[in-house]
Amino acid sequence: MNNKIQQTLTEHLFRHEYGALVASLARKFGIQHLETIEDAVQTAMFKALTHWPGNQPPDTPAAWLYKVALREILSELRADQRHHHLLHQEQTARDEPTSEHLDVSFSSELADSLLRMLFLACDKNIPVASQLVFTLKSLCGFSVPEIATRLFITEANVYKRLTRAKKYLKSQPRLLNELSDSQVNERIATVHNVLYLMFTEGYLSSHPDTAIRKDLCEEATRLTLVLSQNKLGNVPATLALLALMHFNLARLDSRRDDSGLVLLADQDRCKWNQSQIVQGLVYLEQSASGDAISRFHIEAGIAAEHCLAKNYDSTNWEKIAAAYKLLETFAPSPMHLLNRALATAQYKNPADGLQIIKQANIPTWLSCSYHWYAVIADLQYRANELDSAEKNAEQAIALAPTDEIKKLLKQRMNTHRVVNLIE
Repeated sequence: MNNKIQQTLTEHLFRHEYGALVASLARKFGIQHLETIEDAVQTAMFKALTHWPGNQPPDTPAAWLYKVALREILSELRADQRHHHLLHQEQTARDEPTSEHLDVSFSSELADSLLRMLFLACDKNIPVASQLVFTLKSLCGFSVPEIATRLFITEANVYKRLTRAKKYLKSQPRLLNELSDSQVNERIATVHNVLYLMFTEGYLSSHPDTAIRKDLCEEATRLTLVLSQNKLGNVPATLALLALMHFNLARLDSRRDDSGLVLLADQDRCKWNQSQIVQGLVYLEQSASGDAISRFHIEAGIAAEHCLAKNYDSTNWEKIAAAYKLLETFAPSPMHLLNRALATAQYKNPADGLQIIKQANIPTWLSCSYHWYAVIADLQYRANELDSAEKNAEQAIALAPTDEIKKLLKQRMNTHRVVNLIE
């Protein structure tokens, strides 16, 4: 097996089995042993790559890894006699699933444990930033350096957030399998937000040098799929979130080219992934099964309109503007108002879009953001308010956090200048 195939195998194992194994073993031994469990699973992964014949996995790799990790944990516990009660419960591993006797129930248990760990981490007493780091580390298998790279924070900051989450979780007396249905229902919205945040950080990265992190998008989508397939999270909002992710993944590869980021109006729609769009439509239809509507339903509906439009100009901008107005009531944000203004300018005129902004109560922080000035400049250029547009465009460029965004804004400004010269 060549190195590239072996690397793909390694990544698949770590990403798709690691979190489920950690969660399942934490459910058995208790989250207070999380570090021991994580070390055992990592050891099992290493042994798999060095012991499997020809680097080929057995028919049931999850069971093989589980058995090896379990032995590692028991060995570690034997070295510490304080945990003799756990050893008594696990005198032998003969009742544990083996690679020869893996069944559907064990696979289901792994997925169930993974989700229960996710719900456990999404406790309101844990800061959202710590929830995200814990999810990436313990459930997605990212190392501390990888998390620091993907979230663009220091490793010390990662450790700080991770320690905060673990400290709180270890202080809780309940085990993973003791989460009640009411606790699950209370936390489902937080779970959705963490997955949404993970996807958004990949799709709209805040880092100066990297605007798109596809690996984060794919991990968030995978976890959301697992959530949708389990009774813990098979609710309309989950399906709507999954639809939104697929619609955005469909356009991911067209969002940048060799020159940098590409605006929606300039994207090559032939590059949009049609199978992802179809999958998004399927999940969006399934999400309509209940009576409730969530922000994810609305955002997925907006994304669907973009994906189904033949081109930028033929997009149903009136419907999108109405959706952003509705979205403001579900998830208030001035960014939704800016998007509504842009959509209104498309189906009415730029002056109407500007009027929406002028009448709004904009928070101070937004008036210091490049988004604010970029949107106003765009509408002013189109309304032929050239002097004001020039000033706001320059301000947007000055406030832009990355060179790539600065470049995009300059290109947009120059395009407006050329159009006005022609007219």
